[in-house]
Amino acid sequence: MSAFIRWYNARLAARPLLTQSITTSFLFVTGDVTAQQLVEKKGIQKHDFVRTGRMALYGGFVFGPIASNWFNFLARNVNLRNKKAEVLARVACDQLGFAPVMIGVFLSSMATMEGKSAQERIEKTWWLALKANWLLWPAVQFINFSFIPLQHRLFFANIIAIGWNSYLSWVNAQ
Repeated sequence: MSAFIRWYNARLAARPLLTQSITTSFLFVTGDVTAQQLVEKKGIQKHDFVRTGRMALYGGFVFGPIASNWFNFLARNVNLRNKKAEVLARVACDQLGFAPVMIGVFLSSMATMEGKSAQERIEKTWWLALKANWLLWPAVQFINFSFIPLQHRLFFANIIAIGWNSYLSWVNAQ
């Protein structure tokens, strides 16, 4: 495991945005496969590989770069003398700004790639997904902003997001 961590850290140092985007794409795929195989129990014959491809594209080209820059933005711009207050401020920014917007971006991106109405998808599922987000992500981001070094925050969030992306993929498919 330590060899993998050294290799991953070297990639992060050399090409941080590319490394984080590829990692995000891979973990979005993992979440979708989990949703289709473990939650929906589709089996390999009925697996929707196009749906998995959409998740890969979204994770690698949309969410990965945006989230990477978001974590950097928070680290640069939300700095308080009191570290507990700083963590809470970052969580608040994340959950009241980033999360509502990115859930909308996800739902509209998926609908567009599926040739469906983005507005209808958002109206149908955005609030449900955002409420579910608030059950999980404030605690995750509190841990993330408190204990995880900046260069590993997206990776940590993406590991937790395997389950979250399974949920989003399932909600989006409804």
